[in-house]
Amino acid sequence: MLNTPTTPGFLADAPRYLFLTGKGGVGKTSIACAAALTLARAGRSVLLVSTDPASNVGQVFGLTIGNTLTAVPAVPGLSALEIDPDQAAAAYRERIVGPVRGLLPEAEVALIAEQLSGACTTEIASFNEFTALLTDQGAVAGFDHVVFDTAPTGHTIRLLQLPASWTDFLQTGKGDASCLGPLAGLDRQRHVYADAVAALADPDLTRLVLVTRAHRAAVDEVARTHTELAALGMVRQHLVVNAVMPRPRSGDRLAQAVFDREQAVLATLPAELAGLPRDVLELKAATMVGLDALALLLQPDGEPEPSSVPAAPVEVPAGTVGLSELVDELAAQGHGLVMTMGKGGVGKTTVAAALAVALAERGLPVHLTTTDPAAHLNQTLGGTTADLEVSRIDPAVETERYRQAVLQRKGAALDEAGRASLEEDLRSPCTEEIAVFQAFSKVVNEGRRRFVVIDTAPTGHTLLLLDATGSYHRDVVRQLGSSVGTLTTPMMRLQDPEHTKVLIVTLPEATPVLEAEELAGDLRRAGIEPWAWVINTSLAAARTTDPLLLARAANERTQITRVLTDDAERCVIVPMLAQEPVGVDALRDLVGAGVNRPVPV
Repeated sequence: MLNTPTTPGFLADAPRYLFLTGKGGVGKTSIACAAALTLARAGRSVLLVSTDPASNVGQVFGLTIGNTLTAVPAVPGLSALEIDPDQAAAAYRERIVGPVRGLLPEAEVALIAEQLSGACTTEIASFNEFTALLTDQGAVAGFDHVVFDTAPTGHTIRLLQLPASWTDFLQTGKGDASCLGPLAGLDRQRHVYADAVAALADPDLTRLVLVTRAHRAAVDEVARTHTELAALGMVRQHLVVNAVMPRPRSGDRLAQAVFDREQAVLATLPAELAGLPRDVLELKAATMVGLDALALLLQPDGEPEPSSVPAAPVEVPAGTVGLSELVDELAAQGHGLVMTMGKGGVGKTTVAAALAVALAERGLPVHLTTTDPAAHLNQTLGGTTADLEVSRIDPAVETERYRQAVLQRKGAALDEAGRASLEEDLRSPCTEEIAVFQAFSKVVNEGRRRFVVIDTAPTGHTLLLLDATGSYHRDVVRQLGSSVGTLTTPMMRLQDPEHTKVLIVTLPEATPVLEAEELAGDLRRAGIEPWAWVINTSLAAARTTDPLLLARAANERTQITRVLTDDAERCVIVPMLAQEPVGVDALRDLVGAGVNRPVPV
């Protein structure tokens, strides 16, 4: 049995399936990798699976993994697999398009392939891969444990709801328009989905591990996740609070402030979380990349080696600027679309809110909105300010609005049978993709007359939304031909650097920077050039003197220099603040706390 004095509780008597989920950036991947490593070193055979569209499991282990079972050479008994959404969708498309290629006219084959190019298809294809691991004993028969590193919370909830969504939809009959391509063959999946739901809800088979940081927003979100997943039948849950600041002995004001605010969060956990079994993992000095670092992650001691602690505060590399300089440059334009993009948990919402507040306080009209399923804009703002409108592109609200609009427009002239058929088609989960795209397109166009700041969803979601935007653009071009010059599509506005400014937000750590570079490459392939990079919560910029934080600050210089040298025309550094940047006053401080300005304590 894996029960020792230092074994985290979530690994004690571990069942067959372990699911780690939580808000982006809380350390799910690192903990999943460390858990898999711990189980394997205890003599178990373990499969580590990532279902995150922005997976970085391979980066943590320092090897290429991909969508096939890959043994980790340095760890006997451990294999890994990344469910690649693009590859899964490509294989899914080929299974449907392949049989008709050569039988139908080429134009019809191309149209079918286009119908299968959206986010809905990608989601279904990825989930088919995921459910196969829960139900196909041949695929996982040789493993004692399967550890799932899931996507950020909103995407995880959506995936776990998919079996019920598709089962309900199939039971009432499927439509024939919005999901014609993606629905092909789903009848054959009905029993697979049912078996997957049963496995997820069986406490003897599955344990859900909710991972969070001791931050109020992350805790509130994981509390919602707990409730939503319990409603789906996943009741065997365990809480892991990651990277908690140990009690400082340095007298550093920033370290003490971080410790105090995190302890306050732990002391006031929501009731639904306070009753769960809990592990608290201390903040470590090392970056969680490589086996040596992973082996330390689940250990109780977070003190750094003396040799890793600089003798003086770390200097930020020259060439960086603060958020206030970025606001100056944006404000000079008077209007436009500003989009914050990046991996979950890097602070996109905070940066978007800070920019929106700063622009609004200059008397410029600003619309701040989000496409993130796990959005918490209102909580981040904590109030209002003049000239600032706040909204959210809520998938449920937009889907219902779209359904009603279609029923009024198309259903009015239909008889009872025709209207019933239309309503049935609109019950498809794929309807959400169309509805969210329409709402997104509307706010993109608003940038012509005022500032629109969009806090985007974590990277995988954002790329799927951009893919839908690109699909619409290609469809318009195909239909209008030479007349397309008279129309400006949303994708054309995103590609216009005068209209759209994309800010890539990251952290000064190896894995987030690498993932941000991959995002920048994806954007450039879509014809969108990133305008600036924002490196958030920098300890080097905060001028800390605490040994643990100093050791982490020393690791930042390499990543900041890499961004300055290889990636960014504009590189913004945002220091870690003593207080969480929540509320208009704190967001104002965040903009004012530049590279060479004192950090508010």
